[in-house]
Amino acid sequence: MKLSRRTILLGASALPFATAKFGTVAWAQTAPPPGEVPPILFVHGNGDYDALWMTTLWRMESNGIARERMMALNFTNPNARSDDKVEQPDRSSSEDQRRELAAAIAELKRRTGAARVALVGSSRGGNSIRNVIKNGGAADVSHAILCGTPNHGVFATDDAPGNEFNGRGAFLRALNEGESEVTPGPAFLTLRSDGMDKYAQADGRFIGRPGVPTNVTVEGPELKGATNLVLGTLDHREVAFHPRAFREIYKFIAGREPARIAIKPEASVKLSGLVTGMPGGTPTNRPVAGATVEVFRVDPETGERRGDPLYNSKTAADGRWGPVQVDPTAFLEFVLTSQDAPTTHIYRSPFPRSSDVVHLRAARPLGPTDAGAGAVVIMSRPRGYFGLPRDVVLFDGKEPADVKPGVPTDSAATLRLPASDVGRNIVAEFNEERIVARAWPAQENRIAVVELTY
Repeated sequence: MKLSRRTILLGASALPFATAKFGTVAWAQTAPPPGEVPPILFVHGNGDYDALWMTTLWRMESNGIARERMMALNFTNPNARSDDKVEQPDRSSSEDQRRELAAAIAELKRRTGAARVALVGSSRGGNSIRNVIKNGGAADVSHAILCGTPNHGVFATDDAPGNEFNGRGAFLRALNEGESEVTPGPAFLTLRSDGMDKYAQADGRFIGRPGVPTNVTVEGPELKGATNLVLGTLDHREVAFHPRAFREIYKFIAGREPARIAIKPEASVKLSGLVTGMPGGTPTNRPVAGATVEVFRVDPETGERRGDPLYNSKTAADGRWGPVQVDPTAFLEFVLTSQDAPTTHIYRSPFPRSSDVVHLRAARPLGPTDAGAGAVVIMSRPRGYFGLPRDVVLFDGKEPADVKPGVPTDSAATLRLPASDVGRNIVAEFNEERIVARAWPAQENRIAVVELTY
């Protein structure tokens, strides 16, 4: 469908954060009548888990979307195989993902009584969404929103033809065949970065192949036939989890602007979640039984504990912990003790709303690079990467040496401290979020993790 420059400009004028690139699906065709917002299923990406959608769920709830009409899927084995057709321990095929997503769609339809649901996917989750829709699931889906999805591959070469992320491989060629790259029925939206997505780069250095052309461009996440939006300099994860992304996700599904972008605090907050593990170094979302979870309130300026634990219990076979009631203004320390893993002290900002996806996973084992360190502290940003000089990133008063400038590629920074610094407070700052942690002794097999919310 051809659109005049005037029409495009009029449509884009309402998008201060995004650049619109229209395919064959127009905005007017995607907007349901007010009050008819379908249930929404959120789908995470490669190696991730459903907890990444926590802030998005909060923003949806703050705009009147009922908690019971949303669901975030947790894939059992979130990492893709090296070759989609060859079994690999603790990794999943595209077909494994398709089956789990199809089951989740059926469950959300059953739970809500809805005929169709909206799907929102980050990165690999978008591949799974397209796979479900193309292979018999189109009638169950009203909207498909793909955020930073490598729709044309992370690379497109003649080697590794069985890799799910190869644009010339069998899986993506099957999804992209035809004049239109979208399946008729659902309304499709893609959200991408303007050059800051580490998995949509022409040079292979971002995927460990410096100097080797990937044959992929920054436009790789776009689809012919979809509404394609560019969200400026957001990174690979932010195009799913940033407030700018939330605005476009909500507007595309609801057919109107959200009433608010900020998260509306609740007076009473309950938290619970799942403990998962990393067998052989590969993250999975399988439950860990017998893990001890403690929750403490801590002083926001020192990281020191305030009083006795708010919660202390062991996980059963289902790996669940909680619930625990907390003050929505309280900074928290979660202590996770599980077999064959470091005792992990996780420091978090206040939770403004309740959540049942406060998942906990032990930190990676102490290794050779940590030899001689009195304490190891990790600053982690699960919902985005650290961008220098785009962001303010300060760890113990300095920019982290292990965060590379330019295209954001690093979501964690590590601080190794001498034995004389054990017990002191460590300040982690990312833009306006500030968390104070304590340095725990590495000789006791302990690691501190500052987990940023935003």
